[in-house]
Amino acid sequence: MERVGEHPVPVGPLAVRWLAYELDEARAGAPAKARIRLENAGSAPWRSRGREGVQLSYHWLDTLGNAIVWDGPRTSLSQVVEPGGTVELEPVVVAPRPPGSYHLAFDLVEELRFWFQEVGSAPLDLPIEVKPRIAERRLGVELHGGHSPETDAALAAQEEQLVDERAVAIAHLVAGAVPAPDWSRLLLDAHEEGYAAVGGSIEVMSGRLRRTPAELEPYAPGGGRNPAFRLPLILPSLVPPLEPNIEVAGLPAWQPEGDEPWVYDARIKLRLRSDRRRG
Repeated sequence: MERVGEHPVPVGPLAVRWLAYELDEARAGAPAKARIRLENAGSAPWRSRGREGVQLSYHWLDTLGNAIVWDGPRTSLSQVVEPGGTVELEPVVVAPRPPGSYHLAFDLVEELRFWFQEVGSAPLDLPIEVKPRIAERRLGVELHGGHSPETDAALAAQEEQLVDERAVAIAHLVAGAVPAPDWSRLLLDAHEEGYAAVGGSIEVMSGRLRRTPAELEPYAPGGGRNPAFRLPLILPSLVPPLEPNIEVAGLPAWQPEGDEPWVYDARIKLRLRSDRRRG
């Protein structure tokens, strides 16, 4: 652990002295483990009472000190920390999006009352360089249900070459799906930005059916990015261990679950034969 240098510690009932810290590599939108050692430098004991009482939390700030992510998740104290006592906590920190230079500010909070910074204590302010979510731009493709000439040709014409090994994200397609040439680039851009799951628009090409299946109508091209899209992502690109967890109109899809960041971007375009065989 890295020792914390000298910093102001107030005199009074509530005061914290930061002693040491350790933080895993920060990648945009991803959780990282941390260890924080701190001392109760005040005259009142610290107690966590379930989700109330004294808790450790954090804020993400930009390089000018403006809040980017305020009021992070809480980490409770495992025991009462008496005045002069020390405690070591292991919070999980979720890095902000997009990658870049930030400050990570740890602070204690008396839940529903005040942050310790508000009563005179200094937060633990750490300059952090948040890296892209994916370490390399390596997109793989899993074809569900076999190949088709038009799909294979579209994949071969991608702006960014697709890989068979060491992929950091997997796009889930079906025979008859024809991605636009910039599809691979836009998917990787979104993953780098911090999104673990990315889906785009679907244009149904004419075939034996005369109209677009009703389930696919909300995915028609047009519009832009929507990180609050209310429907599953169809034919998504996913950062492992995420995998499709639902089907829509017989197509692999991902219904948002957990805390993984995701985005629907209509500018990421696929065409799909309406007469493709399901299964």
